Amino acid sequence: MDAETEGLPPNNTIVEVTSTETDLATRRRLFKTQPSTLAARRQQAVCVRRAHKMYGNSKNPNVVLDGLNMTVPKGCIYGLLGASGCGKTTLLSCIVGRRRLNSGEIWVLGGRPGSRGSGVPGPRIGYMPQEVALYGEFTLRETLIYFGTIAAMARSDIDDRTEFLLKFLNLPNGSRQVKNLSGGQQRRMSLAVVLLHEPELLILDEPTVGVDPVLRQSIWDHLVDITKTGNTTVIITTHYIDECAQAHVIGLLRGGRMLAEEAPTFLRQQYNASSLEEVFLKLSVLQNMGRRRRSSIAQEIVEQVQVPAISNPALDMSDEHNTADISGEFGDNISMNSAIRDPITAAEMPASPLPNDKEPPATLMQYLDVISSHHMRALVWKNYLWMLRNVGIMMFIVALPVVQIILFCYAIGHDPTGLKLAVANGELSEQMAIDQFCPVFPGCNQTYLSCRYLDMLKKNKSMEVKFFQNEEAANAEVRRGNAWGSLVFDKNYTNSLNERVESGRYADNATIDSSDVNVRLDMSNQQISTLLYRDLQYTFFDFVEDILRDCELNPKIGRIPVDWERPIYGTRNPNFTDFAAPGVILTIIFFLSVAITSGAMLIERNEGMLERCLVAGITGPEILFSQVLSQFTVVILQMTFVLIVGFGFFDLTNEGSMWLVIALCLLNGLCGMCFGFVIACAVDTERTATYVAMGSFLPIVMLCGIIWPIEGMYPALQFITVFLPLTKPTECLRSILQRGWGFSEPSVHNGFISISLWVLVFLVLSILFLKFKKG
Repeated sequence: MDAETEGLPPNNTIVEVTSTETDLATRRRLFKTQPSTLAARRQQAVCVRRAHKMYGNSKNPNVVLDGLNMTVPKGCIYGLLGASGCGKTTLLSCIVGRRRLNSGEIWVLGGRPGSRGSGVPGPRIGYMPQEVALYGEFTLRETLIYFGTIAAMARSDIDDRTEFLLKFLNLPNGSRQVKNLSGGQQRRMSLAVVLLHEPELLILDEPTVGVDPVLRQSIWDHLVDITKTGNTTVIITTHYIDECAQAHVIGLLRGGRMLAEEAPTFLRQQYNASSLEEVFLKLSVLQNMGRRRRSSIAQEIVEQVQVPAISNPALDMSDEHNTADISGEFGDNISMNSAIRDPITAAEMPASPLPNDKEPPATLMQYLDVISSHHMRALVWKNYLWMLRNVGIMMFIVALPVVQIILFCYAIGHDPTGLKLAVANGELSEQMAIDQFCPVFPGCNQTYLSCRYLDMLKKNKSMEVKFFQNEEAANAEVRRGNAWGSLVFDKNYTNSLNERVESGRYADNATIDSSDVNVRLDMSNQQISTLLYRDLQYTFFDFVEDILRDCELNPKIGRIPVDWERPIYGTRNPNFTDFAAPGVILTIIFFLSVAITSGAMLIERNEGMLERCLVAGITGPEILFSQVLSQFTVVILQMTFVLIVGFGFFDLTNEGSMWLVIALCLLNGLCGMCFGFVIACAVDTERTATYVAMGSFLPIVMLCGIIWPIEGMYPALQFITVFLPLTKPTECLRSILQRGWGFSEPSVHNGFISISLWVLVFLVLSILFLKFKKG
């Protein structure tokens, strides 16, 4: 069948219509179906009716599409022209199903974008966005393998198409990384990804920007060639207006409305213009003439541009034709195609709405069938390849929690040492105080007992003692911040202490007062002052028992009448490290998982890769589960090193099952990953994600019982802490490590249940954000 019979241009020629008859034949082929029936509209590649899209709120709306109508026949090249900001990219995003209209309808390849079985988004379309949207660390061949696998292409077909596209688009060797290409080469590589699987509908957003003119013409020749069979349709936007003379149909878009939708030569003939740019100018003037409020710029243009007589009633801007249109819902722009007209006779046809073709309710199996094996294979391969190409980053990510647990074990929970005490000992002579000499007599010897007590204080508690001649000097040392407390002994301290012990209840007040050690502490630091308060008393008990033992008396005589038996759980002298370790371990694993996943997702989205993959047919659950599979490897490595360092090297207390500890840490890492997904899907920038992560870090650390018992919090906060993700898991891990409890204990299995529920909540939120967070 020849080209004239099919209404297609001859081979390797620009679509140029040289006569009215030929132009009409082309238009009849492209618009051969009436758009008033469902079957007819499904024969169009793209059908848009009364499309409204705006951003912002109703008080200050930013209208991007204003009642737009658009028809793209199958098997043609449709050139979409318009200035920056006129709504081209938004319209294309709506066509591929990545944005939703505020009102209006869109049909693509016979179905509604996003409906089940439509293939849109999916393999039936190829979308080239304005940004490069490729992984810079991947080679050209790896990039094409990735997108070919998404499209379910055989490996041999991918290799064949790769060789053809690299040669056709004049790209370097396939082993070159994308980040090492020039800007023009990256654009051509982005085009190669779109052409790879030969989709039914190609949507190219400015594909020839920065491309050599010869190569640009070669690309256009290829687009003309692939549309000859009628099986491929191309929608292309470009800044080069006259370049679209090679398109079968062009749509002139301005201010969110379509000025015209015709064959290029027909427009030039109709408006007696030598170029499409001149046609665009005249149509823009006509649009401005239909507005109530003309700008001064529009008036100057109208005076300079000769507007031809209007032969198409659709373009009549007179007041009597457009009084209703002027008072449009979203402003005073006039839609050039507010009425649908026959492309041959220009007769007005009713713009009936797209038929109501509601989808049948989805079955359970259709809801579950959201994960494709070849999609998962491509995504997981891509994620691991990215990790291999960023070894330095991955080593830092794995090593960071190890550094943090080391810092925690070395810095937190140990008793302070080297604490300075100022001592005014009245039992010492002035010279002995100057020489810092305090004699100690071991055994059952009641001489200089103050020195014996101070010696035990220095040996057992590693405190530093400095002697002063009087109480005022010792207190002054504390006031200057050079000591944490002052101890004052009376000059008759030893005799008075012996008398007090011997006389017991009969000791007089003077003896009791002179046998006391007067202590004044710097209480500005609670931890240090509390430890000093404890150690000064415990050392005195040890001091008394040591003397009694040396004198062959029962040391219990010197103890308080309370017998402290072996604790049921824990040790006699618990340390803060064991208390805080469970919460710190979970916090490290949780928030590093948040950082890893949110960072990876945001990099993909901000570079355009996430959008490109979603248009290619990747679903939200597939992206999330592929990230879980790949990032979980990192979480396992992090958790392994943290546990080895914490329990192997620093010997943290563990009285329970290590398997329960491992299982809880894995669930905790998974929960952190899912929270990272929520952050990445909910926000738009790395800065906002950082703010959200930091904003959630402090409340979780403070309210989940990690650094302070929940029982010590305000009652309202105690209720809130129950619903935080790390509260129950921290109690669970503390019960395993300190008490040795098993899974049957409520405190343990409640922790597992709580964190599992949070995993499900975060996963559901992530999927919902991916599905519904569209512009």
